[in-house]
Amino acid sequence: NLEQKLGVDQVRLLLKEKCLSNLGVSAIDKMQFSSDYDLVIKLLGQTDEFLKIIQSEETFPTNHFIDVSQSLKKAKTEGAFLIEQELLDIGNSLKAISGCVSFLEKHKETYSQLHALVKFVDFDHSVIDNIETKIDKKGEVKDNASPGLAKIRNNLKAGYTRVKKLIDRIYREAVNSGYVPDGASLTVRDGRMVIPIAAEYKRRIKGFIHDESSTGQTVFIEPTDVLEGNNELRELENAQKREVIKILTELTDLIRLNLEPIKKGYRFLSKIDFIRAKALLAQDMEAVLPEVSKNAYVDWNSARHPLLYLSYQKVDRKVIPLSINMNEDKRLVIISGPNAGGKSVCLKTVGLIQYMLQCGLLIPVEENTKAGIYKDIFIDIGDEQSLDNDLSTYSSHLTNMKYFLSNAGGKSLILIDEFGTGTDPQFGGAIAEAILDKLAFKKCQGVITTHYSNIKLYAEDHEGVVNGAMRFDMENLEPLYELEIGKPGSSFSLEISRKIGLDKDVLEYAKSAIGEKKVDVDDLILKLEKQQQQIEQRDRELKSSEQRTRSLEQKYSRLYEELETNKKKIIAQAKNEASDLLSRTNREIEKTIRHIKENKAQKTETKKARGRLEELKGKVTPTKDRRLGKPQEVIEGPIKVGDQVKLKDQDVVGKVLDIKGKDAEVQMGALKSMIKLNRLDKISNRQSKQIKNAPKRSKSMDLAQKRAHFSTTLDLRGKRGEEALPMVDKFIDDALLFSANEVKILHGKGNGILKDMIRQHLKGAPYITSMHDEHIDHGGAGITVIELS
Repeated sequence: NLEQKLGVDQVRLLLKEKCLSNLGVSAIDKMQFSSDYDLVIKLLGQTDEFLKIIQSEETFPTNHFIDVSQSLKKAKTEGAFLIEQELLDIGNSLKAISGCVSFLEKHKETYSQLHALVKFVDFDHSVIDNIETKIDKKGEVKDNASPGLAKIRNNLKAGYTRVKKLIDRIYREAVNSGYVPDGASLTVRDGRMVIPIAAEYKRRIKGFIHDESSTGQTVFIEPTDVLEGNNELRELENAQKREVIKILTELTDLIRLNLEPIKKGYRFLSKIDFIRAKALLAQDMEAVLPEVSKNAYVDWNSARHPLLYLSYQKVDRKVIPLSINMNEDKRLVIISGPNAGGKSVCLKTVGLIQYMLQCGLLIPVEENTKAGIYKDIFIDIGDEQSLDNDLSTYSSHLTNMKYFLSNAGGKSLILIDEFGTGTDPQFGGAIAEAILDKLAFKKCQGVITTHYSNIKLYAEDHEGVVNGAMRFDMENLEPLYELEIGKPGSSFSLEISRKIGLDKDVLEYAKSAIGEKKVDVDDLILKLEKQQQQIEQRDRELKSSEQRTRSLEQKYSRLYEELETNKKKIIAQAKNEASDLLSRTNREIEKTIRHIKENKAQKTETKKARGRLEELKGKVTPTKDRRLGKPQEVIEGPIKVGDQVKLKDQDVVGKVLDIKGKDAEVQMGALKSMIKLNRLDKISNRQSKQIKNAPKRSKSMDLAQKRAHFSTTLDLRGKRGEEALPMVDKFIDDALLFSANEVKILHGKGNGILKDMIRQHLKGAPYITSMHDEHIDHGGAGITVIELS
């Protein structure tokens, strides 16, 4: 029951769901673990190539993968013939085989491993031609399948026409005579055309009575005049049946002559269906082809339990990946840690992924993973007690250990869960240590989970055996499901007991019963775990700080370069403008002085000259709002309900109706909108009227243009929090301004930091109805969907 223990049986079921027919299903049933390196490499290569076909979106033929094994068994018998539908299925599936072969021939350089399968396909393609020539797409023998059949069917058509005309005439006469019951019509009995006649008139029509109605009031008569014609039709129908059987027999004989090559073709189709199923499952698991060696070793990076990964995908959860290394120097990994901390999942992940690899399945690991080939896998997982053999749980474990010690070797993978449990801990721990010593001596590789301290100490003191711990959150006393190699883990029994509120006296009694030495060792492990978590937290903060510093430094450098570049242009431009302005001003002043002198300082002319100078001064004076005629004044102080406000950098004004936290409800014409306070300026009533009365053409044009270019999706990927949040505020303001009901913020998945920052920032805003992840098919946790009120 190794496959059931590891979950391989569930992998088989998933593969069967991907198959196109029973051809692939039968191949999956035959799939087995192999220690033959060349075979494993070949199987992995085939799956990887088919995955590339799927990812390239090339059209691989997948129609008519039909299992015709029963029909081929039937065709094997001399004198037997296949019916039309069976022959049609064989013809279509042989065309499918031919299509697969053609595809692989066309791409033989790209998909060489799959192309190697083509050499086993060598059936006579005239079988397909003969079936297509004689059987139509509906599964019926064609009229021109043979000269004899064509002649018979022509005679049948002519005969039907003759008999139909004759019986129609007799039927009309019977109707006119009132012999036919109301609503009755011509019908067929025993393959012969008959007329329904009321029972009291049956003597009026000469002919043969074939049947009567259930009430006996209607009889069905074959008139004497059409009896001869119906007999001819029956003879033609029998001749047609004989000719069809003859044609079907000839086609079946042709298949029988090519039976072995045809069977090889179906074995090829079965393999293709199987390989395709493996590739589709690999795509679902995001599995890859690792670097595979003949040596027995594991060097996996971010391995994910296949079944857990697929299960979590459906609910948008993430599997904590496992990175593990086993080789000649680090053969046995002893995993310890709290219950429900993930020890068994780690062990089963190693077993299932290795088993899948050696069945030719791609595995869910990162690209830089390396893997080896083991001769065999030994497992001891779960309770194997047996009432039939009077075996206890511990006895069953010992029976397994006895088998391991007798049969395992240097190329064996050993997986033992809860090593030594099931009996007195003192004796169970000692026996477990002795077994571990023997396995280490035999240079076996594997993963062993345990709670026994003596097993952890053994790993510290012996070469080739290493400790591993399941990480634990010391603050919240919750498992992290992360494996850390190099140190033992604590069961955290006392801490968990304390968390759930067990009586202090009970805990103190337990500590004294355990003994100071063992408690001290456990405390030391706890302190180390806490220190490591603190170091990791500081390391994360330091890295985050370094990234922010680098980002600011790059931003500063870029701005400095732009400033230096623009400064020279601005200074040169300003000098030119100043020089031009000075020249014009001097000319105007000289002209004015000359004009005053010429007019001998007359008041009217002097006034006109001063007016021209004032006009020139107006052109020179900056910082005026030319449309309003004077600078816009901003009133200092907090914004209150009833104040007139203006959107910063925009000539949009309104009145504050309500203030909720950092947001204000503003009436802007007929529109009410919630806007961040930091995006508003407080202005006077006079200023508000001036802006409202100013020409609206440019403003409405700007607003229309802005609405036309407004997108309901904001892309913040690659942005830091300090630059992203102002962009979010402006985006939400614009969305409210343009009455958007739903918007999306694309922040990516990553570690979820930016996503959490954005949602926390917007949390509680009165204009937001809800925030949630996008559908898994359209981005999932990488996109936040915001519904606006």
